[in-house]
Amino acid sequence: NILSGCSHAGLLEDGWHYFVSMNRDYAITPAMEHFVCMIDLLGRAGQLAEAEDLINDMPMRPHAPTWMNLLGASRIHGDIERGAHAAEHVFELDPENAAPYVLLSNIYAAAGRWDDATKVLKVMNDRGVKKNTGSSLIEINK
Repeated sequence: NILSGCSHAGLLEDGWHYFVSMNRDYAITPAMEHFVCMIDLLGRAGQLAEAEDLINDMPMRPHAPTWMNLLGASRIHGDIERGAHAAEHVFELDPENAAPYVLLSNIYAAAGRWDDATKVLKVMNDRGVKKNTGSSLIEINK
């Protein structure tokens, strides 16, 4: 959609314009996917506080991918506390997903907080959450 395009192109002002105009000009109520795109756009632009405010102001309950967007942006921009807060929401909403544990551990490790990084992975292990192993598929035509 156009909001996703704005996000990937770094067009923050244009994204906000289209997001606001959906309701104002076209009477289209933004759905979850529109909010997630805006959170991604704000996160990529480093506006993490605004992204979190948008999550908190959503008319529907945020789902795990919403918080994962904020967690990913927190890792990119080194916002440890906001990342930990976002991760806690993902732990609650998607308890078997290993990604938030790994991302949060990486945030701590990047900041030199090795004890915290290790603790997060221990919690993941204690809860029985497993990372999916990577795999590749190669097709050979004979």
